[in-house]
Amino acid sequence: MCYSDYRLPYSSQCCLFLIVVQRPVSPFNLLTVKILRVRNVRKADLLTLSDCYVTLWLPTASTEKVRTRTIRNSKNPVWNEAFCYKIDRRVKNVLELKVCDEDTITRDDELCTVLFDIDKLTVGRTVRVKFQLNPLVSNGISENKSKFSKLKHPVVCSSSGDLDVRLGFSLCMEEQDFLRKRKKYVAAALKKILNLEEDLKEHEVPVVAITTTGGGTRSLTAMYGSLLGLQKLNLLDCISYIGGLSGTTWTMANLYEDANWSQKYLEEAIKEARKQVTKNKICCFSLDCLKYYYNDLMERTKEGHNTSFIDLWGLVIESMLHDKVLLSDQRQAVDNGQNPLPIYVAINLKSNYSAQAFREWLEFTPYEVSLLKYGASIPAEHFGSEFFMGRLVKRLPETRICYMQGMWSSIFSIDLHLFYLQVTTVFISYSVFKNIVSGKCPKLRTASFLAEEEPFLSMNPYEIDTCLLTPSSTLSSALRDVLTGRPTIAQYPNFIRGFQMHSKYLESDGFSTWKDTVIDSFPNKLMETADDELSLVDTGFFINTSYPPLLRSKREVDVILHLNYSGGSQTLPLDQIAKYISGQGIPFPKIEISEEDRENLKECYVFEDSDSPHAPTVLFFPLVNDTFKNYKAPGVERSPEEMSEGKVDVSTILSPFTTREVCFSEENFDKLVKLTDYNVLNNEKLIIRALRMAVARRKQRNY
Repeated sequence: MCYSDYRLPYSSQCCLFLIVVQRPVSPFNLLTVKILRVRNVRKADLLTLSDCYVTLWLPTASTEKVRTRTIRNSKNPVWNEAFCYKIDRRVKNVLELKVCDEDTITRDDELCTVLFDIDKLTVGRTVRVKFQLNPLVSNGISENKSKFSKLKHPVVCSSSGDLDVRLGFSLCMEEQDFLRKRKKYVAAALKKILNLEEDLKEHEVPVVAITTTGGGTRSLTAMYGSLLGLQKLNLLDCISYIGGLSGTTWTMANLYEDANWSQKYLEEAIKEARKQVTKNKICCFSLDCLKYYYNDLMERTKEGHNTSFIDLWGLVIESMLHDKVLLSDQRQAVDNGQNPLPIYVAINLKSNYSAQAFREWLEFTPYEVSLLKYGASIPAEHFGSEFFMGRLVKRLPETRICYMQGMWSSIFSIDLHLFYLQVTTVFISYSVFKNIVSGKCPKLRTASFLAEEEPFLSMNPYEIDTCLLTPSSTLSSALRDVLTGRPTIAQYPNFIRGFQMHSKYLESDGFSTWKDTVIDSFPNKLMETADDELSLVDTGFFINTSYPPLLRSKREVDVILHLNYSGGSQTLPLDQIAKYISGQGIPFPKIEISEEDRENLKECYVFEDSDSPHAPTVLFFPLVNDTFKNYKAPGVERSPEEMSEGKVDVSTILSPFTTREVCFSEENFDKLVKLTDYNVLNNEKLIIRALRMAVARRKQRNY
């Protein structure tokens, strides 16, 4: 069939021939792309017609971008130029074509970009393809018919033994060993708590996890109280995972310095935390401290690490809270299953995208650092070292946990910067500060819409829709810079650099679970992100939660205790994560809280889905002062003289526990610990009921 006579009035068209030649007994093919012409090119210059050329980029075949010659002052340029590639059909090959207007003085104008999936082509057949290049007004968000439904065809991803990056969505061997040992502690605790007559078998032991929200010193302090309450109820030994972000990572890092912290009475750890929280933080900016920070950052730079203002924030956290420790040091606290496994959470962002448009979840355990979406993991001690194509190419000294805490709680570094300027009388321009903190990342424009395609293209279930992208205006770019500027980014080498996306990566159940951004169906853009450094921030920039790692199917979590320490709306983080998880197709109970309750929250809510055996039971503990006002302990009313001790303001703008407060008085520290301790103790029956139901469900499953 010929398309030479087919025309749309007043529309731009780009024509090209594509030929795939099969090489005998080989996964490789020869691809020939011939650029024919463009019709009705829009004018990019005021006085003259466009001087057009076309660039071609197929990153899975070559890192080099090639281009046609320039056809000057023409509305209908014709090239008839051919380009050849050697392609591997096992990876996802997407050809990027850009139509540009060449300018002598200013930067060349990009008129449009076409993304074409080579999987549409049939081997040995010549195909002529025509694209409609009509530009659309766009707000910079991808608008295409790519499906984001979860595919149900699992793909086994395993790494060859010589790679330093572990590939696959299973748990690492160390964590599997930890779980076997931890289940012995959990089984013994449950037998006592639930008054069971027989020991639980390994597959009958439920996995119970704690998820927390951030909130600076408030969350650090409140978490101690919650854990103390669980310990008093002998429930701490029932916990297998603790997920943390932002301020709760400070609590966790403190606790895991002690290899047996959960086996000891927490009052001692709380006394030490009280000293840290109540001391004046101005000492952290003394001349001696500033000299120490400077020398430490200089040494870190010499080692080969990137440094930014986030690292200074991390050093301040270390000065305020704990000693010099490493994430891998925490293995001694979990190797025998004696404590829950800590999981710290961050998100990877991309320049020119808000966290709502693009983010990738990372989890950190004492064993591994993992990118959830790609199923790629590295040993914790190698985080910060350089990798290429799955191999460790430059090993750097392990990053101290304080620098990770700076990144995990980077949302607070803006306030630190303002405070730093005040106490040190140092002033730098915002542009300099932004360059120091944010670094320079390549910009990516994503305004896109579907280009109409001609027939003769094969129907592959994993192919990507051809997309036409048009650059956004100067005004919209400037506005986006204002809305997405993030002076809080910590940059680390990307350990998936050099990898390519498999030709059927969209078929992967593991990838589909976390496929949630505007470029997940554009492998070239994903690989551009992989070649960039990781730009890591506090997950609070997206959702104030540490849920995602706990919802990995391989962890099989049965019960989640949601300890909420956020400011403002107590239900917002839960509502947001429930909506997000539902969109990802991950089993999760429906969150229903009446409007009346939302106005006056109780201390605990239980959410479960009896119709979904894989949905965890969620116990939600908002940070509220409900019955604690009148009761000093469950069932023990306060005397008139004790009523003042029940006045703990955690909700108004006059609260002494606002997120920006880094220092509490001893009285307020004690009040907050007692409040969160009481809220757990007062809901013992709900927790016990959830654990009993979890054991029953485990016994009913077929293993």
